[in-house]
Order: sequence, then structure tokens, then C-alpha cells
Amino acid sequence: MAETQPPPEAHHLVVVGAGFAGLQLVRDLRGAGLQITLIDQRNHHLFQPLLYQVATTILATSEIAWPVRRLFRERADVTTLLAEVAGVDTERRRVLLDDGTAIAYDTLVLATGARHSYFGRDEWEAVAPGLKTLEDATTIRRRLLLAFEQAERETDPAAREALLTFAVIGAGPTGVELAGIIAELAKQILWQEFRNIDTREARILLIEAGSRVLPAFPETLSAYAQAALETLGVEVLLGRPVSDIRADGVTIGTESVGCRTVVWAAGVAASPAAAWLDIPADRAGRASVDANLNAPGRPEIFVIGDTAAVMTAEGKPVPGIAPAAKQQGAHVARVIHARLSGKPAPSPFRYRHQGNLATIGKSAAVVDFGWLQLRGWIAWWIWGIAHIFFLIGARSRVAVAWSWFWTFMSGQHSARLITQGRKGPSPGR
Repeated sequence: MAETQPPPEAHHLVVVGAGFAGLQLVRDLRGAGLQITLIDQRNHHLFQPLLYQVATTILATSEIAWPVRRLFRERADVTTLLAEVAGVDTERRRVLLDDGTAIAYDTLVLATGARHSYFGRDEWEAVAPGLKTLEDATTIRRRLLLAFEQAERETDPAAREALLTFAVIGAGPTGVELAGIIAELAKQILWQEFRNIDTREARILLIEAGSRVLPAFPETLSAYAQAALETLGVEVLLGRPVSDIRADGVTIGTESVGCRTVVWAAGVAASPAAAWLDIPADRAGRASVDANLNAPGRPEIFVIGDTAAVMTAEGKPVPGIAPAAKQQGAHVARVIHARLSGKPAPSPFRYRHQGNLATIGKSAAVVDFGWLQLRGWIAWWIWGIAHIFFLIGARSRVAVAWSWFWTFMSGQHSARLITQGRKGPSPGR
């Protein structure tokens, strides 16, 4: 049953971004007597930590994304708008949309997330897609599957080898998880289904400019993850920055490798929120904020999630992960509650680290809780339970758990469909 509509004169909160931070904020402000407008350029909330499993044929898109309108259908205080923000008029307190219209606000929260960063080589994006949206995931999935299909028909040995070479650039959690699943797909799942190629001969390259995989994890867990990847057949190339990416291959240092499928997992940059507000930003474009996550000199504007440069008590940047975003959304909700009720402001935001998790294939993972470090099967179970717990709704939890169970028991991935038209770009084209 829908809640009572707030009066027209109610304090108007505009939230830009329906990611983890924005969603947590709106949820925690239930019953606060606000009129809330939630704006996003997509109509769904996306569970990004499992996006790579859509890209690698394990999960379907509907299992990790939910329509925003459905999530707030019983909240009469929430209006959802599908729109793209072009800027903010801070003096007149208006959010400017790309169609020329504007939305007035009393309080504004920017939770607009991050995008791919190619470190000044934006031309690489066409041949090396990153992984931030459902469109990215289905594009990568299509390129992976088409590479095998085209290799089945290719008669030139060099061209076939390039089609069966897959490069993942960046060895953070996303890169490690992608490389592990691609290796399993090629070397354990597909090989019986083709007649002219042996998919087990595919090369999966994980390319990292730094000295180890999973650099945010302790060295012992990084070493375990690298060993687990190599057991799966992944070639881990460390200290080898990529100097060029082309439709027909990559250049690693000075070595050119024929490769028709490249995935970018090496860097992200914040949305242009700092530019909209004309406030300082760090090297990644994240907006500077104060102890309550306000924009400097703008107590009516908050910036949270991957858009904000927030520091821990130890002076380190808060990581761009879901728990951090949710904590920031919850903190801003408390600040807004206190202001509207005339109560004392809460203590400054303090990030509580809940651990780092990464999986390598379907049978190994690493977990770092700080006080406890785990690897192998136990870590894999903890990783799985944690991700199912954070999914929205019982139906999604059951669907994902079933997909994982089916994959584990049958050795088959359930979402191996090439769904985009053949007119779209093929691997290396």
C-alpha cells in the first residue's frame, strides 16, 4: 500500500544516481516527510559486483538488475525520473537536464558513480570495452562468444590464433575474476562443443602494469590468486604496461600480440560532478567533500559514492566498493534527518572497512577481513554468501543461487546467448 503523499511545500530532495549510495540514502529517508526526486540515466539499479558474471555467461541480466520504479512503487514520496544530468546551477539551486529542462532542489545529493578511464587513450574504448553497465557486459559476452564462433570457421592459423587469444587489462578484482571465468569457459566448458578448434588451446592474458595481482590485498593472498589463475591456464603478465590497443591486437611494452578480444579493467574516473559544482577534485576526478560529505561551501549539496574523494581515518582513500557507498548514503540520510528535525548533527563520516573479496573461477577465492585472511574453498563460500546477501529481493537471491548451483553441478554456463544483432561490432572489428 502506498504511503501518504508529502505536502507540496515539503522539503525537496533531489538525488542523482540510483547506485548503491543513492538507493541506500532514499531507503533510509523513508517517512522523513520529504519530497524526493530520484534521477538516473538508466531505469534500473545494477548490482555491479556480479556484472562480470553476465559478461562471462554465468548470469542473465535480469538476475543482477532491478527497475528503479519497481523498488519504490510503494513510496509516494519518491518520484523517479529517467533523465541525463548535464550540470548544476548552484546559485539558483537547479539540476540541469540534457533536454534543456531543470529540476529545482532544496537539498541535492550527487551519487553519479564512476566511468572507465583509459588514461588519455580514449580511442581504446572502441576495441577494449570496460565493464560498468549491462550494455558493457552484453557487449563483452557477445565478443567472447563470437570469437569462438569465428575461430571455428577460420582457416588461416594466425587469424585463428588471434581469435582464440583473450586479453584482460588490469589485475584488480574485476580483471582477476574476468580472466578466471574466461579460462574456465575456454578450457573446461566449451571444448566438447566445437569440431574444428580445441578451445583448450585458447590463450587468456591478464596484463598488469604493477608488480602483483590484487594489489589492495595482502601479498600472501595476491600470490595465491596468481597461482590459482595460472592453474586455470591464465598467463599472468606483471610489470608489463600496455602501450597500444588495436582491432587486431595489443602491444605489451614493445611486444605485439595478435588478439581480437580485449577487455579493459585497469582504471576508472569519477563522473563530472566536481566540474558541475566548480569545486576541487583529485586526480581521478572525484569531488572534494568535507567531514559530512558536503561540497565545500555548499551545505545543501552532498557528494557520495564513487563520485566523492573521501578519506579513511588513516588518511587513505575510501575504496570504491558497494559497502563504502552504502555507508555514505546512510550517513547523509542521518545528516538530513538531523537538520530537518533540528537535532544535533551526527558525528563526521567514518568508513568502517568490512573486508575485500575476490573470486578466481568457481572453486577458489580470497577474503581479507584485516583480522582474518582466507583463501580457497572456504573463501569461495564466504564470497558467494556475501554477494547473495546484498542482492535485492528473495527472487534474485534464489535465481543467482540456482544459477551458481547449476554451473557448479553441470559444468555449464546458463547464459551463453548471443543476443545482439550481427550488425554490431564483432571481435576486432
